[in-house]
Amino acid sequence: MKRRDFFKKGTKGVLAASLFPIMGDISAQTSNSKNGLFKEEEILRKTLKKDPIRKKIVNVDVAVIGGGMSGISAAVSAARNGAKVVLVQDRPVLGGNASSEMRVTVNGVQSLLNKHKIERETGIVEELLIENWHYNPQESYPVWDHVLYNYVVREKNLTLLLNTTALDVKMDGNNIKSVVCRQLTTETDFTINAPIFCDCSGDGFVAATAGAEFRQGREGKAEFNEQYAPDEPDGWVMGDCFMMITKDMGRPVPFYAPEYTIPFDAEKAFKDKHRKVKQLKEGFWWVELSSDVDIIGERDEIRHKLMAHFYGVWDHIKNSGDFPEAANIALDWVGSIPGRRESRRFMGDYILSEPDMLGLRHFDDAIAFGGWSLDEHCPGGIENLEEPASYFHSRFKDVYQVPFRSLYSRNIDNLLFAGRNVSVTHIALSSTRIIGTCSMMGQAAGTAAAMCVKKGVSPRKLYQNYINDLQEQLLRDDSYFPNRPAKDLNDKARTASLIFASSTSSGDVKNLTDGVGRDEVDKIHHWQSDGLNADLQLEWNKPQRFTSVEMKFDTNLQRKINFHKNPNKYSEQLLVVPPELVKDFTVEARIQGSWKEVGKKEYNITRLVKINFDEIAATAIRLKLKNTHGKENIRMYEVRCY
Repeated sequence: MKRRDFFKKGTKGVLAASLFPIMGDISAQTSNSKNGLFKEEEILRKTLKKDPIRKKIVNVDVAVIGGGMSGISAAVSAARNGAKVVLVQDRPVLGGNASSEMRVTVNGVQSLLNKHKIERETGIVEELLIENWHYNPQESYPVWDHVLYNYVVREKNLTLLLNTTALDVKMDGNNIKSVVCRQLTTETDFTINAPIFCDCSGDGFVAATAGAEFRQGREGKAEFNEQYAPDEPDGWVMGDCFMMITKDMGRPVPFYAPEYTIPFDAEKAFKDKHRKVKQLKEGFWWVELSSDVDIIGERDEIRHKLMAHFYGVWDHIKNSGDFPEAANIALDWVGSIPGRRESRRFMGDYILSEPDMLGLRHFDDAIAFGGWSLDEHCPGGIENLEEPASYFHSRFKDVYQVPFRSLYSRNIDNLLFAGRNVSVTHIALSSTRIIGTCSMMGQAAGTAAAMCVKKGVSPRKLYQNYINDLQEQLLRDDSYFPNRPAKDLNDKARTASLIFASSTSSGDVKNLTDGVGRDEVDKIHHWQSDGLNADLQLEWNKPQRFTSVEMKFDTNLQRKINFHKNPNKYSEQLLVVPPELVKDFTVEARIQGSWKEVGKKEYNITRLVKINFDEIAATAIRLKLKNTHGKENIRMYEVRCY
């Protein structure tokens, strides 16, 4: 449609239905003016001559600030649970530290001290990683950006604002009333009104401006009885760093360092193997800088110094003669935005600490899990060569739980947060900051936000009165936290009089309703067929009313599916949709004695599949599981019926 035709035919409809009302006199008639412009355009142009900033109002149920992996997970989960959501991201791409701008691997739980070693995160973050290998087998980071974009914009309840920065917060007592944001690319100010806000931005400008209590720096040993904390508290936070990508030119290539380069003291840095150059492909995480005063306010100074130190390291590698293998290697991409590990940590009703994690404490309000090592980086980073770059204080015997009380503000009533800014100590953050863990917290925060809106309660009231509902929804949506099986009373599969399969080679069909959606160490929770084209059937003694069947299939949660900067790391994993995953299947219902197909899935690429259909009355549900993406048997972990 031509632009003027749009204004002529559709402006009133747009103004009535749009999330973003057009600025100006919306009562104007759509008639031609003497200038050949329609009246709305004429008014808009006159107004913008006086004030170039366009102003729009956004009314939603949930506003998510920050479009990194935790923000994506929060926004999508809130939208899927029925909330009208806006996701605000200050960059042109989604993903935050994981985007093509910074290229941090979406790591998660690994190196556990048990036979599993890896315990992959499920839910939204896993959907994204699998989808990446479906759309992006070429291993392109810019394409990964677009995988994330596609994943977000297809959600019908979600509106995305890129290149949009929060400027101000309007309060109503202890509640955030609205957040004012500016979209730089359109010179537009958005006033976002919502009953619930989620700050997933990392630094937490919105939360801090609202007055949410936060900490910055290291706690002393005594406060939380943390053996790895310093004796006395101080202001140090873990630092920022750059990533790089190189390529082999097939011939010797020189390197000329920029004028601002800071020389690298290799003798001191490599002493006692505190820092190593183990590869020449993807950069060195230990080229890191921090602050003990204000890492946010000093970010641009830190960025410049980081670049200077980075080029000093690379100059040494290329020109010292100590690395002859670098002769043909050239820089292909160097980040311009530092990846950040730590700044503000906002205080909730609970502060997760080192003893909670090492002791594998069970929380009644568990909503996520973690298990990356306690990985605290040294104060000073590359400018402190006297200490190791990182202290891998401790690995975990099993995954630990994250409580919901660490995801909402203790003093701002309608504020949730997720990611590296949650309510944890500095030492605890050295593990919870990992992107996979942050993503799970994001899904929990988004689900909670939607539930708060639906029930008309604050996050604290949700914890006090509805924590079981939140946990059940998260488990239904393929989250996991140990020692808390699902027990959804609305799940009719749990009341089936009989469940059986056409064949079994491992596990038991009864495991599909035991409430645990994965195998745990020495505990089997699956059913596996003997071959493909297997049937699974549930029976009830009398007709039941159904509108959906939900399944969790196998994707091998003890294998990495990460997306890396360095292709050499892919030797541990596959670059395709997991071959264990069920690919094609149909769902049938027995209605008045006859079998009828009520749903099907072709080329499935998700572990959790929800098949919805018009309400029926049936005495049996049957799954006809045809094939997988490569494995010879069908494996499932859960079936639910609603």
